[in-house]
Amino acid sequence: MTLKPLSNHVIVKAAAQEEVTKSGIVLPGTADKERPEKGEVIAVGPGKIMDNGQLAPMGLKVGNQVVFKKYSPDEIKIDGEDYLILSEDDIVAIIE
Repeated sequence: MTLKPLSNHVIVKAAAQEEVTKSGIVLPGTADKERPEKGEVIAVGPGKIMDNGQLAPMGLKVGNQVVFKKYSPDEIKIDGEDYLILSEDDIVAIIE
């Protein structure tokens, strides 16, 4: 199944969260941890239609690693995979 966001919405796959203890042991992310704040852009909508009727282009592209507001995304599950849907306005930075 392919997800195609509308308007200025973005589909993001949350980055796996790992925690490293002081002794260097890596603990994988678990369901009881905080919501993710980073992820990879999977799909991008065409952009938002402005008041003058023109399309405002998106500043993101598929593959961008992004940081977004913690409680802004809507969570969905498609074919057993978890995805986040959020507005381009809720993305605060691109990780380079």
